[in-house]
Amino acid sequence: MSTTEHSATRVVRVEGAQAYDVVIGRRLLGDLPALLGEGVQRVLVICTEAMTTSADAVREDLVAQGYQAILAEVPDAENAKSAQVASFCWQILGQADFTRSDAIVSVGGGATTDLAGFVASTWLRGIKVVHIPTTLLAMVDAAVGGKTAINTVEGKNLVGTFHPPAGVLCDLASLESLPKWDFVAGLAEVIKCGFIADPRILELVEADPTGLVERGGSSGEDTAGEDVLTELIERSIRVKARVVGEDLTDRGQREILNYGHTLAHAIEQVERYDWRHGAAVSVGMVFVAELARLAGKLDESVVDRHRAILQSVGLPVTYRGDRWEQLLAVMRRDKKSRGDLLRFVVLDDVARPTRLEGPDPTLLAAAYAEISADAPTGRGPIAL
Repeated sequence: MSTTEHSATRVVRVEGAQAYDVVIGRRLLGDLPALLGEGVQRVLVICTEAMTTSADAVREDLVAQGYQAILAEVPDAENAKSAQVASFCWQILGQADFTRSDAIVSVGGGATTDLAGFVASTWLRGIKVVHIPTTLLAMVDAAVGGKTAINTVEGKNLVGTFHPPAGVLCDLASLESLPKWDFVAGLAEVIKCGFIADPRILELVEADPTGLVERGGSSGEDTAGEDVLTELIERSIRVKARVVGEDLTDRGQREILNYGHTLAHAIEQVERYDWRHGAAVSVGMVFVAELARLAGKLDESVVDRHRAILQSVGLPVTYRGDRWEQLLAVMRRDKKSRGDLLRFVVLDDVARPTRLEGPDPTLLAAAYAEISADAPTGRGPIAL
């Protein structure tokens, strides 16, 4: 993984067998043809209804440059990640005679990049995909790393592939219209990167959490504020780029990126995806921090730091106490589980991730009791 900077644009190189660039900046549409590469004639632009205007601008720009570009509108958020929606996209690709030399471009949040990547990986056993993430969460997490997935009734992301994109364009201008609570939810993945690998991220958030949240939807006139946000985005992408460059297929080191996600995915399913992913990850991180403390691995001060930094930006740190049995059943189907053995990514300290395998059920229940509340504080604007 390497990083270069020219003018106001930053480029993070994700190394590996299929290396690619993540471009961070403004007015980046002109970089799209270079990421698509040679030989592409047809492009399917996948977006949600909320992103139709932006996606159509991408389509029109591609048409102006000689591509045959068509638009496919899919449902919003996790509703897009289904076999039925994937089949709808395959039908469009087939009717438009897409070949192995053609490509898909996603415009939207993490669910859109997950779906578009999955469709690209399965059409003719794999065609190019370029992601244009429009949310903070998608920029620092979903669009980078090559994981693709759809959901099933049994759980989130249980059907998927590893399919690195041809490139990623993170246009900071898209964050200006992002609702505040979507921006805050994205900060959970940024903070996660701080705890597992880059303590400087935590320091930057702690320095001015209120200002960071207020700048999330700013017009970009606050140059100093944008510099902080850009650094947070770049540092988070660096963390992910370094890990996936070493372990694309999630056989070892890459599991650390799932810090807090085992409980988070269970909460999302139990809540029928009414909770934002970032809100659930926030609760999940506090849970595994408490689990590590109870297991004698993590100092109480680090657990307290989890709660303090997450709450400072408006993220939830508790969940309702009457859902433990449901959550436990869902967690047993988590991708990190092996047979009947539950496995969690935990910390020995900040930037020192490790794994806890098969913790005693009473330890799990005790950790959950530490995050339980009569009513989920994640409810309300951050969760819905």
